[in-house]
Amino acid sequence: MPDESVAEPPLGSGYNESGVPTFESVQEKIETRYGTALGSAELDAETPEGRTVEEQYDARQRAAAERLNEIRASMHKPDQS
Repeated sequence: MPDESVAEPPLGSGYNESGVPTFESVQEKIETRYGTALGSAELDAETPEGRTVEEQYDARQRAAAERLNEIRASMHKPDQS
């Protein structure tokens, strides 16, 4: 039978003796990815393209709110029969 010994991960590698990631290593990985995502979003918002998209979104939101107000107002008008 061939020797099937598995090398143990070095201490502080983020894995236990069985090769399973530790809670701390998983938490650190998640926090790093979250921080990277937040930073990317902030940088995107500072570009001309990002600002344009945000302005378009705001304009659509304002138009939708105005239209909703028009619809509500028309529903409360008495019939002109």
